[in-house]
Amino acid sequence: MDTKQIDYVLELAKIRNFNRAAESLFITQPALTYQIKMLEQEIGFALFERSPRGAVLTPAGEQFCVTLRNIRDELKRAVEQGQNFSTRYGTNITIGLPMRSAIYFLPQAIEKFEHDNPGVMITPHFLTLYDTSSFLKGEEDILFARLSDIEHIPDIEIHPLFESRIYLITERSDELAGKEIVRAEDLAGRVLMVGGGSPPELRAVQQRIIEDIHVSYFNSNDRETTLTNIAAHKGVCLAPGFLNDHNGEFAWTLFDCPERISCVLCTHSSDKRESVRDFVRLLQKMYSENPEFPV
Repeated sequence: MDTKQIDYVLELAKIRNFNRAAESLFITQPALTYQIKMLEQEIGFALFERSPRGAVLTPAGEQFCVTLRNIRDELKRAVEQGQNFSTRYGTNITIGLPMRSAIYFLPQAIEKFEHDNPGVMITPHFLTLYDTSSFLKGEEDILFARLSDIEHIPDIEIHPLFESRIYLITERSDELAGKEIVRAEDLAGRVLMVGGGSPPELRAVQQRIIEDIHVSYFNSNDRETTLTNIAAHKGVCLAPGFLNDHNGEFAWTLFDCPERISCVLCTHSSDKRESVRDFVRLLQKMYSENPEFPV
């Protein structure tokens, strides 16, 4: 099956008449009939029911066309991206991260780097939180990660970015939101949500609070569920500062604890491109110049 056959099938499915579909595709009716027949032989089932009145999709054909439309849309996007890249850029650097706020200065870094390095494009890839698998397969050139997740992985280079502190997330109307810093004893009588992929440093803080303050707690599966539960007045939670999206929906108040989460950028040891190292250095510089930034 090729792209022309995809177009032929989708056009015939829309028009439901071989003659009119052929005219629309600027080919002859026998050529269209032949291409549809060849495709049906290739895939092993009929796409259309023919009649003197036209052509109607079979049930299997209807399902097949749903997938074909998605394939065509993906192909169109891929071609457009390739065209954009080929006309403006000579090389591409991909950076994997779980969410935009994980590297707060990323948009500013992309703008400055591409301005200073015409011909180089920076492409963000948004990944599942703490997932390193696609980077290890070579699908990204740079990866944002917690040091504890990647420090024992061979054949990568680790570039320190910042130390993330731990914050209490509450509703903005919560009385704790007015404090400069929240301490463990402030959580007495509260419900603390835990789990949801918490890193080891955060789990240690959660466990200490549960044992020392005897707060109520329950497990929350993931970040979005936790934030929904906070908005539903079901509890509060602790989180590393790099997850703060800074949209103002919730209050993020610094929590008094010694734990820090080391956040780094990773590159492949085999990637010797100076442009990759320059972009890493630019991000490091932006964080070093903004030490007051709340992470």
